[in-house]
Amino acid sequence: MDKEQLLGHLRGAAEQTLGRHILDLARQAWETNRPQRTDFYDPYERKVAQSVLGGIPEVGYMQQGGYKKAERARLVIYPGFYLIETIPSSLRVLEARGNFSFQDVTHGDYLGSILGTGLKRGKIGDILVLEGGCQAIVASEVGDYLLSNWTQVGKVAITLQEIDEEQLSVEPERIKEIKGTVASLRLDAVAAEGYGTSRSKMVREIKGERVKLNWKPVSNPALAISEGDVLSIRGRGRVVVSEVGGTTRKGRTSIVLHRYY
Repeated sequence: MDKEQLLGHLRGAAEQTLGRHILDLARQAWETNRPQRTDFYDPYERKVAQSVLGGIPEVGYMQQGGYKKAERARLVIYPGFYLIETIPSSLRVLEARGNFSFQDVTHGDYLGSILGTGLKRGKIGDILVLEGGCQAIVASEVGDYLLSNWTQVGKVAITLQEIDEEQLSVEPERIKEIKGTVASLRLDAVAAEGYGTSRSKMVREIKGERVKLNWKPVSNPALAISEGDVLSIRGRGRVVVSEVGGTTRKGRTSIVLHRYY
């Protein structure tokens, strides 16, 4: 890796510092054969980082922000040969709830209360403000710390729980209704129908614990599915079993699924 060539296009001390850090992570990823993660970057910082990574064919990179249009996201830098399906999420999502009836709270209030626990801004991603609380996307390595130390926003005590990335209160870009039939209401059969893939491929996904049923990782392809169940795969949206119908003349079960992208 030619440092001068890779960093020569960067301008100013901030860009140079960021570029050198990205170059160090790329070297670590290649030399250790293990993915390396950045802090959360804003769009400008990601553009700078990507301009450096684009000149290093030995590594690849992916963004993890919790949802497609996240403003702040982490970059995961991995060796070029790495199987990206095996790279775990570097994020955790915490939902904070409190009685804010007598106190108006904003995005800045939530962010300030998190930073008040002693964390740096780079460990915090997007914060989605809800009625009566918020959802905060944070670096996985600080999740447990926040669960123990983030106890209030202003003078209001909060309760915290960890939720799945697919439970983020973000409007889906698309909702597709899928009407079909399955041989049985097994997890592998329903998930294959919902995600438009073969049953054998879905079995591998499930056994690799990349599929969640009602927000919990599962590994048994034969689990029974019921109306109202939610299936999710990180990065591929969620599938809701909206309706389980009758049996066809060929002995298959009719289902209606809603896939949220």
